[in-house]
Order: sequence, then structure tokens, then C-alpha cells
Amino acid sequence: AALTVRFLTRRFIGEYGDMEFIYSHNLTVDGREILFHIWDVPNSQEQAEDGSSEEKRIQWADSFVLVYSICDRASFNILPLKIQFIKAAKEGQSQEKVPIVIVGNKRDLHHQRVVSSEEGRLLALSLDCGFYEVSAAE
Repeated sequence: AALTVRFLTRRFIGEYGDMEFIYSHNLTVDGREILFHIWDVPNSQEQAEDGSSEEKRIQWADSFVLVYSICDRASFNILPLKIQFIKAAKEGQSQEKVPIVIVGNKRDLHHQRVVSSEEGRLLALSLDCGFYEVSAAE
């Protein structure tokens, strides 16, 4: 949520509840106006739901940004299963590759890091995803 709000508003808010939101946003890219929607779902909520709710979100989306905290090993460890689930649901219907990006957040908290940048890069490479490390706070 912090990363989504930072992207949309350029402001950082540090505390969020476990709420699900859909945001709409216009952005100009290469001179073209693009409207996109972000369905922001906290990981804790996804774990409490059945697979049909997650399947609904996957079918709704055209691309995926999966965010983990570099300070939280569990948030990183769940990514391979989520990515396999997404690919099975999306790529099983067509031969088109689904765009997925893995983002390690909280780069500013390097002193609390438990997931190395190299681990993130290797995971993304092994699963054919993009990879970035960022700090929503900075």
C-alpha cells in the first residue's frame, strides 16, 4: 500500500491497515494518455481467502507487481508460489507471457535487511520476471 500511494501521490504514509483498494490513475507515457487501475491487496488478506478470490483478481489484471519487504523473509518466500499461480492462471489460457515484476521494498532499512538484493535478482531471473529494489519512504 505504501508503494502504491507513493507512486500515485508522491507522498509517503508509513502505516496502513490490511485493507484492499482499487485505485485509478491517468499517466502520460511517450505522449500517450494511459488510464490504469491498481488492485492493491495486502498479503495477509490473500492468505486468509480461498483461491477463488485470488483467481478473480488474476483474471482481472493484465500485469502484476509483487512487493516484498527486504526485512521480512516470509514475504519473500511466498513469491514463487504466487508467481506460479499467476502464470498457471494467465498463461494457461494463451501463449502470451504475463508481465510480472518483483519489487523489494524498504531499501532504506538496509540495517534490518534479511533478504539480499542478489536473492531477489536470482528469484526474478529464475521465474522470468522483472526485478527492482526501492524505498517507498525515500
